[in-house]
Amino acid sequence: MDTPKDIYVSPLCERYAGQKMKYIFSSDFKFSTWRKLWIALAEAEQQLGIAISDEQIEEMKAHVYDIDYDYAREKEREVRHDVMAHVHTFGKACPKAMPIIHLGATSCFVGDNTDVIQMREALLVIRGELLGCIKAVRDFAYQNRALATLAYTHFQAAQPTTVGKRATLWLQDLVLDLESLDFELARLRLLGCKGTTGTAASFLELFHGDHDKVKQLDRLIADKMGFSGTVCVSGQTYTRKVDFNVLTVLAGVAQSAAKFSNDIRLLSHLKEVEEPFEAGQIGSSAMAYKRNPMRSERIASLARYVMTDSLNPAITAATQWFERTLDDSANRRIAIPEAFLAVDAILALYANIIGGLKLYPRIIEKNLMRELPFMATENILMYCVSEKGGDRQALHEAIRKHSIAAAAVVKEQGGENDLLDRIAADPTFALSKEELQQLVNAEKFTGRAKEQVEEYLAETVDPLLAANKDRMLKTDDVTV
Repeated sequence: MDTPKDIYVSPLCERYAGQKMKYIFSSDFKFSTWRKLWIALAEAEQQLGIAISDEQIEEMKAHVYDIDYDYAREKEREVRHDVMAHVHTFGKACPKAMPIIHLGATSCFVGDNTDVIQMREALLVIRGELLGCIKAVRDFAYQNRALATLAYTHFQAAQPTTVGKRATLWLQDLVLDLESLDFELARLRLLGCKGTTGTAASFLELFHGDHDKVKQLDRLIADKMGFSGTVCVSGQTYTRKVDFNVLTVLAGVAQSAAKFSNDIRLLSHLKEVEEPFEAGQIGSSAMAYKRNPMRSERIASLARYVMTDSLNPAITAATQWFERTLDDSANRRIAIPEAFLAVDAILALYANIIGGLKLYPRIIEKNLMRELPFMATENILMYCVSEKGGDRQALHEAIRKHSIAAAAVVKEQGGENDLLDRIAADPTFALSKEELQQLVNAEKFTGRAKEQVEEYLAETVDPLLAANKDRMLKTDDVTV
C-alpha cells in the first residue's frame, strides 16, 4: 500500500525500520493482542468458576483479527476512551460474548500487558539481530586478526595493533549489550490483572472474597500469554521503571553502534576502509567523486535519537503520582515504539556495513609505516648495542638527530618519513637494509593482538554463538 502523501509519516517506518519490528508496533498486533488478553481473562475466569460459556469463548476466538477500525474510531469519538471503544468493537463482532468481555478488568489490563508483550517480542527481534551482528563482526575480526594497523590514542598515532583486535572492541560492546538484554528479558513480567489501584479489589469481589482464586487468575493469565509470572505488586500500572530499564538496553546498543560508526567514519577519512557502495550510488550531489560513509553517519544520527529518547521513560517513571497518572500515556505511545524501530534500523545498518566493509591493506600499511620508524627506534638502539657492539650514547644521539630531521621532512615539507633511509646510510649503526627491515617488521610491534583475538573468540564469542545458533535473525536489507 502506498504511503499517504498528505500526512506526516514517521521516517522510521517509511525509510529505516524493518517489517518485523513495524508489525510488532502495528495496530493489528496491538489490538489483536488486546483481544487475546480478553480471551485469556475469560478462559481463566471460566476455569475458576465464573459463568462464562464455551460458546462465548469460541465466538471471541473466531474474531481475534477481524478488527473494524472504522467502527472503533467512531466509538472512540463518542466515548473518548480507546479501550472501551475496542470493547464495543469486539462486542459488535461477538454479541454473545459482549456481556463478559473485560469482566473485572481496568484499561491497564489490556494496555500495560500488551505493552509488555510488545516489548518482549521486540526485544527478541533485537536479540536475534544483535546475534547476527556479533557473528558478522566475529568473522571480520578473525579474518583480520593478524593484519597490522596503526592504533591511536586521542586520535594521535600510538602503537600498532591489528585490524581484528580493533574489531574485538566493537564486538565486546555488542556482547555486553546482549548480556544486558538477556537480563532484562529474563525479568520481564506481565502486569496481570491487578485492578484499579493494584489491589485486585474488583476481582476479589468477583470471586466472593476468595484470595486464592484471585492469585490463581493472575497465574493462569500469565501462563496463557506465555509468561512465567506477573509483577508482585503494582498500582494500576506496572512501574514505569520497567520501560526505562528496557530502553536503557536499547540506548546501550545505540552507544555501541555509534562508537563503531565513528570509527568507520574516521577510518574512511584515512582511506583505510570503505562502506558498501552500490554501482549507481551517488556520494554527493555536488562532488561526483565522493563516497561518503553515509550509512555510518545514519547510525550515528539514529543512535543519538535513541540515547536521548531513553530520557523519556526516566522522567515518566520519576513523575508518576501514587497509583497512576495518565501523563505517561501519550509519551509512551511514541517513546517506546520509536526506540525499538530506530535500533532495528541501526542494527540493519551495522550488519550491512560490517558485512560489506572493504579494506585497503596497502593504505593501512602506508599509514602504519609513516609512524612505525619512530616507534622502532628503541628496538634499533637495543639491537645495535647488543648485537653490533655499538655505543649506546652515540647511537641515541644519532637517532635523536635523524628523527628530528625526518619529522621535519614529514611536517614541514609534506614528504615521506625517511628515517629508516637515514639510519641505513649512517655507519654509526652498521645495519644492512635487511637487518633494518627485520627490526621494523610491523608484526613485532602488535604485541598479543592476534592472540587476544583468537582467545576472545574461542573463549567468549564462539560458545555464545554456538548456544544461539538457531536464534540469529537476518536484518532487513538497507534500502536507502
